[in-house]
Amino acid sequence: MWVMIRAPSYHQIMTGDTPSEHSEPELPTTATGDQQTWRVLAHAAALIQFVGIPSFVGPLVVWLLRRDDPVVEPYAREALNFQLSLIIYFVAGIVVAILAALTIVGLVLTVLILVFLGVLVIAEIIFAILGTMAASRGEFYRYPFNLDLIKG
Repeated sequence: MWVMIRAPSYHQIMTGDTPSEHSEPELPTTATGDQQTWRVLAHAAALIQFVGIPSFVGPLVVWLLRRDDPVVEPYAREALNFQLSLIIYFVAGIVVAILAALTIVGLVLTVLILVFLGVLVIAEIIFAILGTMAASRGEFYRYPFNLDLIKG
């Protein structure tokens, strides 16, 4: 027996709208042991960055291997979307820092941007751990500031 939950979207939370039938996928709360392992691995795989592999590779591999599994795919997609969002934030931050460094006033701004990028790295690790812990409890974890780049 499957028990379905529906997580509200950002728009629904902010506007108080009721969910429509196309708003969020219904996620099964029960999973086999193998599916549970893959759900946890989808989030934990981002920590592969500590061995020198880019952090998006782990969630990408999990998503590619299990994208046909309706129990695992939403978890892998969420983790992958977060890692891809971080890449966009890093590239934008570096471009703005380089452009700002061209001016004297921008040097102060460049230092602030570089500090922000450092905080972003720490936040990435913390959120990956929080997502891993939530998945291990069977809960769906929504990453903050996540761009929905890969649709389900």
